[in-house]
Amino acid sequence: MSVVAWTGLGLALGAPVIAEALRRPMSAARQKKAPGTIAELPSGRTHYRWTGPKRGPIAVCIHGLSSPQYIFAGTARALAALGFRVLTYDLYGRGWSSRPRGNQDIDYFLRQLRDLLDYFGIDQPITVVGYSMGGTLATAFAAEEGLNIKALVLMAPAGLEPVYQSSKDRLWTLPVIGDWLMPVFGGLVLRRELAREDTAPTVIPNLSERLASETRKRGYLPSLLSSRRHVLSQTCDEDHRAIRDYKTPVLAIWGRKDGVIPITAMGKLAALNPNAHHIELATGTHNFPQTNPGRVAEILKDFLGVHSVVGSRRPSLPTS
Repeated sequence: MSVVAWTGLGLALGAPVIAEALRRPMSAARQKKAPGTIAELPSGRTHYRWTGPKRGPIAVCIHGLSSPQYIFAGTARALAALGFRVLTYDLYGRGWSSRPRGNQDIDYFLRQLRDLLDYFGIDQPITVVGYSMGGTLATAFAAEEGLNIKALVLMAPAGLEPVYQSSKDRLWTLPVIGDWLMPVFGGLVLRRELAREDTAPTVIPNLSERLASETRKRGYLPSLLSSRRHVLSQTCDEDHRAIRDYKTPVLAIWGRKDGVIPITAMGKLAALNPNAHHIELATGTHNFPQTNPGRVAEILKDFLGVHSVVGSRRPSLPTS
């Protein structure tokens, strides 16, 4: 092979490392500019925000694969209006949180959640809200915590039906191939998808631009790849059965036009936990928490009120 050929091969093999190195690092100095607050946890620095009254029942919201905690802007306000003290936070690898090493499996993220709850000294029963991949994490956490969960709210939850199962989607998670494709082309592909989907108004200003900016942060794309391999490849049937046996109140909200989580997942959950309450939004896409915040607020009010989750008072928690 000629020098040019060897050089080209070297650049091709090194492209993932080069592409990732050119992205902005999420350093401690940069995290000081975060809109919320940074918690120094044993597993890494975590960006969080509190919304709602200083005293009130606690609700913790867990976001999905690619969108940081601000995706809950409408949901957090709705819960706060019901009297909840709402905790939202960035999963590791997203937003302003750190990028710790390790396979991003369910235990990886539950460790972060438990560390965060311990950080605030929260040991009373809480309500947990999970959106998309966060639905898998919320379900696993609720199954482990049992009676310490007052209610479980799932919005377009993963963990019931396979997602990203087309031949093209599977290509991204293949060993070696996925490790090359994601850092080199993942950002470009995600930004193009966001541009195509940017048609419906949302409660979050400039949502597509904000999500696109995530692809330019170091550690974000490898985090998506790891989570797709180790979380979204899993189902949580046994967890749902455990939640059924605990008789935990469960609300599941679905979008009939969801292109990520198939509506057939609703029937799967109904079979696993006949006690779960389901609401289907006829025009809802996967982004319904952002595009239909008013309807989501009504649903939360009706469900949490019926199950007497709203109204109990709790000790005062930090305001930041």
